[in-house]
Amino acid sequence: MLLAEREWRDRERAHAERAADLTADHLARRRRGETHPVWDFLFTYYSYKPSALAKWHPGAGIELEGAALGDRASWRWYAAGETSGSLRVDAEAYEADKRPVVRLARIMLRRTSERPGQFDCFGLHEWAMVYRQGEHRHPQPLRLGQRETDEVVESHDLRCTHFDAFRFFTPDAVPRNRQPLTVDERTANEQPGCLHAGMDVYKWAMKLGPLVPGHLLLDAFELARDIRLLDMRAAPYDLSDFGVVPVPIETPAGKAEYVRQQRGFAERADNIRREILARHVK
Repeated sequence: MLLAEREWRDRERAHAERAADLTADHLARRRRGETHPVWDFLFTYYSYKPSALAKWHPGAGIELEGAALGDRASWRWYAAGETSGSLRVDAEAYEADKRPVVRLARIMLRRTSERPGQFDCFGLHEWAMVYRQGEHRHPQPLRLGQRETDEVVESHDLRCTHFDAFRFFTPDAVPRNRQPLTVDERTANEQPGCLHAGMDVYKWAMKLGPLVPGHLLLDAFELARDIRLLDMRAAPYDLSDFGVVPVPIETPAGKAEYVRQQRGFAERADNIRREILARHVK
């Protein structure tokens, strides 16, 4: 498919504006030397710079009319298209250079999408990260205090399926999880109800690089941003100084609200996964 130069330049411009809106607050805080316990995660745990979000790609299978005459001609993983003066993403070269990463991204997207979602974890992974622990990963105080936080963990069945959350469980919390998790088995355990699996759609989109159309990358980032807020609203920390209203998952009402939002995020994430996989990312 050939995109006329005016059309793809409009898309490129709109993408840059949207990316700027999504990263403006983070960049402003960084200039002021400020940190944020909710939003910094999107740029530290997911260690991609705002400039990476701003870079627009058409995705695999799209030719850009007239692009060979501009700066994009020097970009890595682009090649001449079938139309004179056009460029296309060189999917073959990217896959050859990034084969293990591309393969893992596809496996994780596809297998997660194929499984049924689990909606009974209630975000307790964050509670398990502070269970019976005097010092915590975040400096914010615990909303219920240590003793009552521990009691919440002890009164629930830990059902985490996401290794990258499980690996931060405290030693006392690890054996309380329904099953032990290992990095080698993550492709067998990931499931679409998990908030972190939903956030990770952004990670996999980034790892697939120019194969993924720019709008899907930003959709995945927006999803990760929205999920992150619920993740911290359901966490045991008191984030009231940052305007974060808790979802008290230790109560029936809080659990119901968590699951309601969790289901919505699972649907959004699956739509993005499926579209990424359908866009010539076979």
